[in-house]
Amino acid sequence: MNRTYNKLSFLSLSAALFLMGCGSTALVSTPVENIDAVPLKISELTEAEKKNWGHLDLIADTIPGMSVDKAYNEIIKNKKGKTVVVAVLDSGMDLEHEDLKSVLWTNTDEIPNNNKDDDGNGYVDDIHGYNFLGESYNEQLEYVRMLRLNIGDASERAEARLLLDKEYPEAVQNKQQYEQIFQVVKGADELVRNELGKETYTKEDLLSIEPKTTQMEQSVAVLTQMFTYGDSIPEVLDELQEGIKYFSEQANYNLNKDFNGRTPVGDDPYDITDVPYGNGNPKNIVDTESHGTHVAGIIAAKRNNGIGVDGVAQNVEIMSIRAVPNGDEYDKDIALGIRYAVDNGASIINCSFGKSFSPKAEWVYDAIKYAASKDVLIVHAAGNDGEDLESPENRNYPNDDMDESQEFVDNMITVGALSSSYGSEMVASFSNYGNQRVDVFAPGAEIYSTMPNSEYEFQGGTSMAAPAVAGVAALIRSFHPDLSASQVKNIIMQSGLRTKRPVIVAGDETKTTTFDKISKSGKMVNAYNALILANNISKGKMTLESNSK
Repeated sequence: MNRTYNKLSFLSLSAALFLMGCGSTALVSTPVENIDAVPLKISELTEAEKKNWGHLDLIADTIPGMSVDKAYNEIIKNKKGKTVVVAVLDSGMDLEHEDLKSVLWTNTDEIPNNNKDDDGNGYVDDIHGYNFLGESYNEQLEYVRMLRLNIGDASERAEARLLLDKEYPEAVQNKQQYEQIFQVVKGADELVRNELGKETYTKEDLLSIEPKTTQMEQSVAVLTQMFTYGDSIPEVLDELQEGIKYFSEQANYNLNKDFNGRTPVGDDPYDITDVPYGNGNPKNIVDTESHGTHVAGIIAAKRNNGIGVDGVAQNVEIMSIRAVPNGDEYDKDIALGIRYAVDNGASIINCSFGKSFSPKAEWVYDAIKYAASKDVLIVHAAGNDGEDLESPENRNYPNDDMDESQEFVDNMITVGALSSSYGSEMVASFSNYGNQRVDVFAPGAEIYSTMPNSEYEFQGGTSMAAPAVAGVAALIRSFHPDLSASQVKNIIMQSGLRTKRPVIVAGDETKTTTFDKISKSGKMVNAYNALILANNISKGKMTLESNSK
């Protein structure tokens, strides 16, 4: 393979400082550079690497992590920094999780459970955040709601009708197919376990069977094929059950035109003046509501406590805002959730959600502008459709360009997802991309983090990449609180690692480009470099302020 070398020089760092209006001083360390010379990793990741790969270093480990461990070891060391409040605008969160409960934001001006708005912020009993969803959980997709309620313009509704006519039958068919496959595999598994006289067996055990009946021959053939999808048959059965659950939820809720998931809330979700609603308890209401918990752990799970995982950032308080259901979020909840976070002290808001239709997008745009006016950074997931967001038909709301080419704010950063395999497959197959509408890439595939009931699991998505970046932003704002949200965004984009390696996008080998062309920065986020650049800008700013006196 031909390798193109692209050296991130001190000159480019100095230019970045100049463009941001700040002077340049000596670096505290040497930034990572010339990564095209890094060899591709051949060996499998160890268990420890799998659970921590997003924190590892490309040079030392040949894994495209964010050099978080290196940043702590060589730059942060024993420094404490300023406490940073990061709002997780997401599903509900396990507020009692062993690795999260000590890092929760607490509203000290509110008296718990007295059914009063003690601090006068308009929200009752909001101790650790707020729940805009009340007791609701399952929801329709936005375009299905648009059809049910006859909202949006005629062209959008026509597009929505075509989508529903295509996707609903597919969901029903997929559900039935998964159920059929599950029954076949379950029956075959039972037959083989009886034949072998053991509850668990390997592929080698399976192939040792000499079938004496047609049924056994078919069972061995089915299970042999299933071993290509998992390391064990119980694992495959679990995956099939997950598929049944997913497509059942699509058919019963997300794509069911007659379902109304908002009934338990009691408000009009398309009237932003219909307030108050919801309650002060942003806890997840069912165990399967895990997304917000997983996201929070990536950002700030308690570091170095000997349990679970280490979040990217120390000295963070997590504000939980429950606004994302099991379906598409409402624009009203997102707009009010952003405003709640801003008004209650968050300096970073993580937004690991997105949708293709947004009938009240202007409410969210106004909230993003409000966050910008209050110097709050918003970190948003690029989406998991494997699409090029530069194509007009591929939309991902919220965004910071109102469907125009020019960004209307500079406090929002959109994040695509990396896998752990440095090389042609390092862009996660599900990740959206775009040379203007995606800003950076960060670890997002198979990320190990917190789950409800003090458990831990791997999950993947740009939903996992965004909180990784929110964690880096929190580190910058903790140690350099003088830097603005816009400066933090640009530091993250400018300090990342650039490569011109060819990469596959959307998991499709026919779609090959180079990594520098799939995001605005052309870079993967690097915490180590970001702290170096932040230090330079912060010192340069102080020098300018001192000279102006």
